Amino acid sequence: MEKPKNNPLLEKSPYRNDVPPYDLIKTEHFLPALDWAIKEAKEEIEAIKKVENPDFENVIIVMENSGKLLDRVASVFFHFDGVLSTKELEKIAVEFKTKLTEYSSDISLDEDLFKQIKAVWDKKDSLNLEEDQMRLLRDSYKSFVRNGALLSDDDKVKLRQNNEEQAMAKNEFAKNVLQATNDFELYIVDEKELAGLPENFKKSAAEAAEEKGQKGKWLLTLHAPSVIPVLTYAENRKLREKIWRAYSTRATEGDVDNKPLAKKIASLRAERAKLLGYDTHADYVLEERMAKSKKTVMDMLENYKNTVLGQAKAEFKELEEYAKNNGGANKLKPWDVSFYSEKLKQEKFGFDSEELRPYFQFEKVRQGAFDVASKLYDIRFEKSDDYPKWTDDVEVFDIYDNKTDELIGVFYTDYFPRETKRGGAWMNDYVTQSRFADGSRKVPVVGNHGNFTKPTKDNPALLSMDEVITLFHEFGHALHGLMSDVCYESQAGTNVKWDFVELPSQLMENWAREKEVLDMFAEHFETGEKIPAELVQKMKDAENFHSAMGFLRQIQLGTLDMMWHTTDPDKIDDVKKFEREVCKDFYLTEPEGGLTSASFTHIFAGGYSAGYYSYKWAEILEADAFEAFKENGLFDKKTADKLRKLISSGSSKDEEVLYIEFRGRKADPDALLRREGLLQSKNDNKPKASNHRKFGS
Repeated sequence: MEKPKNNPLLEKSPYRNDVPPYDLIKTEHFLPALDWAIKEAKEEIEAIKKVENPDFENVIIVMENSGKLLDRVASVFFHFDGVLSTKELEKIAVEFKTKLTEYSSDISLDEDLFKQIKAVWDKKDSLNLEEDQMRLLRDSYKSFVRNGALLSDDDKVKLRQNNEEQAMAKNEFAKNVLQATNDFELYIVDEKELAGLPENFKKSAAEAAEEKGQKGKWLLTLHAPSVIPVLTYAENRKLREKIWRAYSTRATEGDVDNKPLAKKIASLRAERAKLLGYDTHADYVLEERMAKSKKTVMDMLENYKNTVLGQAKAEFKELEEYAKNNGGANKLKPWDVSFYSEKLKQEKFGFDSEELRPYFQFEKVRQGAFDVASKLYDIRFEKSDDYPKWTDDVEVFDIYDNKTDELIGVFYTDYFPRETKRGGAWMNDYVTQSRFADGSRKVPVVGNHGNFTKPTKDNPALLSMDEVITLFHEFGHALHGLMSDVCYESQAGTNVKWDFVELPSQLMENWAREKEVLDMFAEHFETGEKIPAELVQKMKDAENFHSAMGFLRQIQLGTLDMMWHTTDPDKIDDVKKFEREVCKDFYLTEPEGGLTSASFTHIFAGGYSAGYYSYKWAEILEADAFEAFKENGLFDKKTADKLRKLISSGSSKDEEVLYIEFRGRKADPDALLRREGLLQSKNDNKPKASNHRKFGS
């Protein structure tokens, strides 16, 4: 096979810090680059198999450093798949992912390669390895076992086929959700139908319609910056219902019906678990998580449900009474909850969250996040035009350590929606941190992506408070990758146990709510006036308004995920009926046709299968961790230094040990209830998450 010529994916990057040449890469480059990179990676593996005296250096380290070109090609492809998913890219996606899955199976099921790794594993006690080296050896060996190395030849064939079918099904599931989201367009002709909606929203909707050749109308979509304001502020109940039904039933019918795919993916996962010797997919997944067992997870979810359910029902009853007394229906529907919740919050606290938006200009919010990191870690952000972009919305920053002037990392931001970009917000590793053979640090390149409110012709991008929190959240993930300082790439940054990975991101959210921090960036976009203290106080007073209902929703999603992955899929005849039965104790309103499972990309197309609980698990950690800053000061240097060590260590040490080193003890799960206003103090008489203390890590 001849190496493809003029393929930027296979050449040395012309940019600093090995940043991929995003501006030069075209769709036609991916498949040829993948074929070549797989060929090169297989040659590297063959060399390992020929080693006569396998040891840690010539097998485990060489294995760790193999396939880097393939990692690069795959990383760029999946990045483009998220931010530039054109029709051309969609056409090659299945072939690309299938080839990658086949290669992965080739490696994990290679008997001769496994023999080399096992030979090193068998003499581990005599190797005198450092902790991170022993963890690398253990993870290398365990990865092969968990991916079928000990199976019979017949079962290896079955596993290979299963992996390939899963990859295709997950790809189709995600594609269907994106298509269902993008296909919905509702043009409003009469502005009266938009009564109650903020002026800034209406301007954005009008500009969106004009871009589609529908000047004089307003375009509503199923993207978050459109859905959330409509459900929260639109006085037109029929409009709220239409948007809610369209959003909650995405990918449930026609060519994009995901119900059969959800069942198929769950079935394939269950089959794989059985092949590998596990009772369920959840058992397989949780073996490598902090929680360790499905019983621990289910106990956590059940205990929290019992703690908050009564309070959630009381909150809902209050809301229903308020709606009834203010011209609403006697019985609230799902499309009424956010609307009347906002009305009641305004009445109780004199606070409308839209009052905050003029103070949250996108560029200043982002700078505020940078300033928080600068104060915590003594680092600085310098905008750079030295790097390639995939769209004009992208901006890039070099990050330096102020003490040493060392370049810590390169940070990309891409925050606004477009049709070729998947929904939600996320962080990507473009170049993962590690150390070279000479001990020097490989600089990480990390990106944050979102779908925030765009600027209009008249106004800059003005964010909602929820969007501010999301920006800080994803920035926390980015810092996890950027601050990483370990030897091995597989232990760097966010390569930690899944129920630990949300700790740095959710922890970062806390600073965005503090007056001291808001004073650093929240200025009125027209007058330059600092955010008024009384407005911040109103926000703080309203912060935990209806927190039990929000808490219950997250427990519901975690429970649905766990039931999908602990139930025998052969017994799930009807996806809708299954979901209704699982969630029946959680519903505060009738579900009215909405179906979470069909668009639950976190668990059916992402990495959260049997892992959605981890958001709450990590919240236990972050709520407890932030109490340390509340006790010592928001920017206390000693506490910040310990936090930096925690997030820079990746998985080079056990995550539970790392947390105890930071806090001096295990996390207190009641810290989360206190933070949510569901447990006022350590001596409060409200119900606690009984038998839950063992879940803090």
